[in-house]
Amino acid sequence: MPLSRRWRRRQTRPRRHLTASNPNVQADPTTRTLKSRMGEPGPAAASPENAVAANLFEDLPPRYDRLTEVLSLGQNGRWRRELVRHLARFKPRRILDVATGTAGVAIALANATDADIVGIDISEPMLDRGRRRVYDAGLDQRIRLQHGRAEELPFSDASFDAVSFTYLLRYVADPAATLAELGRVLRPAGGMASLDFYVPPIAVWRAGWRLYTRLLMPSAGFALGGRAWWKAGRFLGPSIEDFYRRWPRYRLYEAWREAGLVDVEERILSLGGGYVMRGRKHHA
Repeated sequence: MPLSRRWRRRQTRPRRHLTASNPNVQADPTTRTLKSRMGEPGPAAASPENAVAANLFEDLPPRYDRLTEVLSLGQNGRWRRELVRHLARFKPRRILDVATGTAGVAIALANATDADIVGIDISEPMLDRGRRRVYDAGLDQRIRLQHGRAEELPFSDASFDAVSFTYLLRYVADPAATLAELGRVLRPAGGMASLDFYVPPIAVWRAGWRLYTRLLMPSAGFALGGRAWWKAGRFLGPSIEDFYRRWPRYRLYEAWREAGLVDVEERILSLGGGYVMRGRKHHA
């Protein structure tokens, strides 16, 4: 049974007041538009970090869901359930799932709530795979997937009752500004939750994690999914460590606070392999 830490809470107050509008307002295509047609400049080209993500995931979708479970040693689904449980408690009517990928989290949220869900991602191949999964699950009337960037969401203020994002902040140029943008579209008192990989804090587990991410995961990825998965496996370990060197947990807490979130909690899962954060938007 994988070990995990209990939820840790840091009481916070937002440093600034974020203007909020009607939480029931729909997306406003007249104020923030994104081009996503082939041949037109789109969200994926907006920053080097975005380009890394778009290129990394371009060839992964056909076997992405199965291989993600295998390469995470079966833990990805467990981490996802932690995120979904938190947001379901808010009884949301509209949820935004950012970095939705193949819509795994969006589908889980739809199954756990009665909400309508918008998923956004910069990878068209991942979205295409996600749309097929949504249709096969019979959820195409409740889940809508669209191309776009987390850093510039095409929605009005306070448009959603809950916001989720997974494996996102390592692929944006400014994590704090991205969190502020996510907070902008969340209604006051709404819930936000995130999921990402983490570096085990205990030395013995960290050594095993480094062995796995540097050697075993790329090799297993190549054996099971070919060169694209070998490339992704090689990239992940150094990417995760570099991110947390630049953005240790206290900086992430601060960024959530400045984005208007309070009651921010964290949970480190699976001996330190997974990291879930959650909070709610300050009630204006």
